[in-house]
Amino acid sequence: MIGLIVIILILNWWAFRIRHWFTANQIVHVWCFTTGFQSIFDLYVDNKYHGYWYFTKAVDWLGLPAHVVLIPPVNLLFIRFFPFQRKWFFKLGYILLFSILILLYELVAMLPEPWGYFHYGWWTIWHSAALDPILLLILLSYYRWICRLERKACSSI
Repeated sequence: MIGLIVIILILNWWAFRIRHWFTANQIVHVWCFTTGFQSIFDLYVDNKYHGYWYFTKAVDWLGLPAHVVLIPPVNLLFIRFFPFQRKWFFKLGYILLFSILILLYELVAMLPEPWGYFHYGWWTIWHSAALDPILLLILLSYYRWICRLERKACSSI
């Protein structure tokens, strides 16, 4: 639990230091999208199939911060530093580097209590390695869509 609290404080502090880069609408959209997407995914992989879990295999209040205040600031930081104006290989390299950082954090989160809080069932680090880049691409697509909607809304006023 200590590890979760520490990383939540650090990531949220960092994400909100760069919040001026985003509109309030973008922050809310990324936060809600991340929370909803993760909750739906975890409903099946965590709760139904026990692929992995936070703290205990049961649905519990201790796992709520991991869903609501851990991943959204990570996604905001990912988007903030994404090289939108660079060539495709810089973008690919950034996604791969960020995926490696996520995997390293996942390994740290699996440390024994009180630092760790994450546990594997049948899920492995290789599942995460294959899925993380896809999830980051989905996030980028969603963010670009929100930006297009904002531009369209602002131009029609």
